[in-house]
Amino acid sequence: MKIIVIASQKGGAGKTTLVAHLAVTAEQEGVGRTVLIDTDPQGSLAAWWNSRKSDTPALASSTLAELPAKLEALSNAGFKLAVIDTPPAITNAIRDVVKLADLVLIPTRPSPHDLRAVGSTVDIVQEAGRPFAFAVTQAKPTAKLTLQAIAALSLHGAVAPAIIHDRVDYAGSMVDGRTVVEVDPKGRSAEEMRQLLAFVLERMNAKTKRKKKETV
Repeated sequence: MKIIVIASQKGGAGKTTLVAHLAVTAEQEGVGRTVLIDTDPQGSLAAWWNSRKSDTPALASSTLAELPAKLEALSNAGFKLAVIDTPPAITNAIRDVVKLADLVLIPTRPSPHDLRAVGSTVDIVQEAGRPFAFAVTQAKPTAKLTLQAIAALSLHGAVAPAIIHDRVDYAGSMVDGRTVVEVDPKGRSAEEMRQLLAFVLERMNAKTKRKKKETV
């Protein structure tokens, strides 16, 4: 089972929205059985899931102490992908979850304040020795600041080519437990999510292939 951790010590970057959308998109794209895990005490992801009519992707509850055993049990149960939401601004909690990741995705809004704050999350991920990438979220169409943010982030790591734009359909779809790929599968937002998922899966597969090659 592959494990994606969405982490950012800066609140408001859209972590929970990304977690929900990536998980739903993964199941729709045939990745396999997908499970959501909410480690944020605010419980926003669980609240969204409880308002869904569909029972997929699954939701698993776990304390941080139980998380490694929970992930192993989910893998043994046949799940192919776990997407984990993390709390903001709780360093030790994020560090414990990050250690378990096949890939850490760091959402960042294209603002100077968000770009300055991203360093602390990167430090945690690098200390844990886990692969990571950035996802630019809540971007304004045609804004020069978005291109500047991508350039700045690329100095520190890979940046997803799929930019998540600031559209009302993201928030609107979450109100009743859905996602943009369910509300408007042919829309621009849905295509962004499919592209972001493809990038994430490619990064994880590349890391796996490299690891196997090194151990031969």
